[in-house]
Amino acid sequence: MSTTPRFGPELRRLRQEARLSLTTFAAALNYDKGHLSKVERGERSASPELAQRCDAFLGANGELQRLVVRPGTDSDTTENPAAPSVWLVGRRAVLSAGTGALIDLGLKIGGQASATTGPLLPSFRAQFDHLRMLGQSTAPKVLLPLLESQTRTVAGLAADTPYASRASALLLASRFAEFTGWMAQEAGDSGAALDWTGEAAELARAGGDPHLGSYALVRRALVTLYGGDAAGTVTLARRAQSGELPPRIRGLAAQREAQGHALVGDERACLRSLDRARELLGSDDARSGAEPVIGTSHVSDPAAMTTGWCLHDLGRPKAAAEVLDRECRRLPPHALRTRARYGFRRSLAHAASGEVEHACTIAGELLGVMPAVPSATVNSDVRRLARELSRFRSSQAVRDLQPALARVLAPTHD
Repeated sequence: MSTTPRFGPELRRLRQEARLSLTTFAAALNYDKGHLSKVERGERSASPELAQRCDAFLGANGELQRLVVRPGTDSDTTENPAAPSVWLVGRRAVLSAGTGALIDLGLKIGGQASATTGPLLPSFRAQFDHLRMLGQSTAPKVLLPLLESQTRTVAGLAADTPYASRASALLLASRFAEFTGWMAQEAGDSGAALDWTGEAAELARAGGDPHLGSYALVRRALVTLYGGDAAGTVTLARRAQSGELPPRIRGLAAQREAQGHALVGDERACLRSLDRARELLGSDDARSGAEPVIGTSHVSDPAAMTTGWCLHDLGRPKAAAEVLDRECRRLPPHALRTRARYGFRRSLAHAASGEVEHACTIAGELLGVMPAVPSATVNSDVRRLARELSRFRSSQAVRDLQPALARVLAPTHD
């Protein structure tokens, strides 16, 4: 991560236009005055976090952030994008299954008669809920083989299901495939994540639901978001906000668009998208949508939580910490993965606000559960937190936290 030669002079110009001394500016940002002086003179590069904070404080509307040279990715979610993907159901065969027979796939389950399919579906539906809950407290690589197998099995049920009720099996298989894609992303394989998400969309389409394909765009936008591609994130999210789509999908897409705008410091566009997400996700239609719930099922107010997330990226860490403090208290105790995801963002906001000891307290509790729920996406914020805390090496709380941070961020070998 580096800055262009224009960053330092532009930062000095904006600071002086705001009639701020370097001492006052450094105190407001919780940064060392000497470090900021070197950044302005071009002797040091600005981190993306510093650029965000300067941008927000000086009202530059993303101008300073655009002078930060970003690498291709800031996370390990693209760890092995070219690797062969997991076994998938098969696109052409699935597409034809909506009007023909999936028997041609060779997915019959041990010669079970179609009469047994009806009672089996509720059982698999219960298993899906159970696996989704397990995903909150189990390593993705442990769950993935079971999820892949269950996706194939449920899709195979459709082969032995009378045409009139085949759609239910296909739709449930699509949800298994979508969740498999999410676990693949958490395991650090974004290539497999995208493959499974595409498979989910085609299973759903074959089952008579054309809308999950648009949610697949929201999932793809999450991959680009963690890859630092703001423009790609916004483009994909906008494509999933067509008026004929269900309000929940449009609301989740608006949230993702807001996160893309926040990455480049476009506060106005970000807040507009958040307002749209809040309205859509709060509608009666979104609250009474089909089960299983699309997207997170553990965050009681997704738009509020995303607002806290975005405020940090917009360089407003104090406001972000206030929102995330409130929303994280509402998360269920068993949702370890979700608590880690937003909890580290909360810790990051407090650290950026200068509340270093509080940030370390929050992070210390979360680092203890990370071995149980390793996450390639959460690790991107853990790395950001480590960078943020490195500015406070004299703090005893930071020194005490360093070994646990290092253990979580150390590369693992299978």
